[in-house]
Amino acid sequence: MPKPAEKSTVKKTPKAKTIGAQPENPAQLIVDGKVADNQWNLLPLTGEEEVSADNLVAGKIILPASVWLALREALQDRKQEIGVWLDSDETADLIGEYAGELPLIAAHFPAFTDGRGFTAARLLRERYGFTGEMRAVGNFIRDQLSYLTRCGFNAFAFQGEQPLSALTESLRDFSDSYQAAVDQPLPIHRRRALA
Repeated sequence: MPKPAEKSTVKKTPKAKTIGAQPENPAQLIVDGKVADNQWNLLPLTGEEEVSADNLVAGKIILPASVWLALREALQDRKQEIGVWLDSDETADLIGEYAGELPLIAAHFPAFTDGRGFTAARLLRERYGFTGEMRAVGNFIRDQLSYLTRCGFNAFAFQGEQPLSALTESLRDFSDSYQAAVDQPLPIHRRRALA
């Protein structure tokens, strides 16, 4: 009869997070339906962060969620100039209870087919009551602007060169919607009943 396998006493070291494509930080973006200069600097995630509250550059900066969580207490004096970006594998629950402290939260879309950012924005707005700037960063496309807005995004930092003034037209692709969402909490049948 074979002996049962012994349990290994060797501890496994946790795998380091795989670093994928990082969001760009364009000079201009769309905020609240208008083209605007980008006032924020986005700190990419390199996997070798040596960031501390003391060596963080001055001015408005968007930190990766993992970096911000590690430095949150030390950055309380800079609360109004520190934003956070969620990578696609990070959920709104990671920062949700602190959302009210932040002036800006960005959700990264590594590919336009990755819809997790839509969920993060909606949860941050509806469950956690986030009222600041909700920014989409990364590889989303023009056809998604209306849907991004419905989920709570109000700022859009496109990758690469884009004709931003022409893209603002896509924010109005649909004149009305049937379902309730962040931008319209009542479904159409309730709105019609109130009219």
